[in-house]
Amino acid sequence: MVEYQNIFTQVQVQGPAEMGVDPNGTLAKERTNSTSFSKLAGLFGNAQLGPIYLGTFGVVSLATGFIWFFIIGMNYWAQVDYSPALFLRELFWLSLEPPAAEYGLGMAPLDEGGWWVIASFFLLISVISWWIRTYLRAEELGMGKHVSWAFASAIWLFLVLGLIRPIMMGSWEEAVPYGVFSHLDWTNLFSLTYGNLFYNPFHALSIAFLYGSALLFAMHGATILAVSRYGGEREIEQIVDRGTASERAALFWRWTMGFNATMEGIHRWAWWFAVLTTLTGGIGILLTGTVVDNWFIWAQEHGYAPLD
Repeated sequence: MVEYQNIFTQVQVQGPAEMGVDPNGTLAKERTNSTSFSKLAGLFGNAQLGPIYLGTFGVVSLATGFIWFFIIGMNYWAQVDYSPALFLRELFWLSLEPPAAEYGLGMAPLDEGGWWVIASFFLLISVISWWIRTYLRAEELGMGKHVSWAFASAIWLFLVLGLIRPIMMGSWEEAVPYGVFSHLDWTNLFSLTYGNLFYNPFHALSIAFLYGSALLFAMHGATILAVSRYGGEREIEQIVDRGTASERAALFWRWTMGFNATMEGIHRWAWWFAVLTTLTGGIGILLTGTVVDNWFIWAQEHGYAPLD
């Protein structure tokens, strides 16, 4: 008999729609009241779709995000002379570039980077509005603000790349272009220009936390899936009414790793590793060109790069 493994499969049990809590009695009239179920979504998570609440900041975020997307899309469209075939063929090579250095932090003509400035303005509004939305939704539901602060760490790196560092360097040219391969080319050129980012200690920390995040989430996910036959995925029940799933998971980790995190502790580990990925990455980018001009020479001076 082949043993049942629930790595890729999930039993989909469908009951009445769950509308969620309404602490202040105001959400029912502000959010959608219709729900639906998706078997495709059920393969990866909860099959229920809705209810949905946007609110003022949600609407602003989606509207400005669409404007950003539309500006970039129309620039791509114009670059291929409005040819659908060329658009599909060249999509990964198309790019909306920031203004040249001669324009500094000023407004450039539309076809020489002005569209990039306008698009970036709307993207900034969209991202910040969505962050405010996550904060207010958590507050409304009486939750902690952990999601908002994790999102803020990612926004920190986004702001460093597209706003803070270009302002410190005195030119929008330092910002990242909007394009697939142009983004990768920018990253490669950035590293070459400033003496190889591999010698940037904050870059190293960022990569360590990135790999650590992947490892922690994979290990946690694997452990819970491995004991889900004993109800291990119902973590709150396992916390308040310790059952064989938690005992087996804890014993497995003590046997293999020497210690085990708690049901709460593993999420703190994962939260910090993920947040520190973009936090340290942003610091490393911000110091590049503003404080350190060549990371290889800097590493030589501090004794961990070869002198010849």
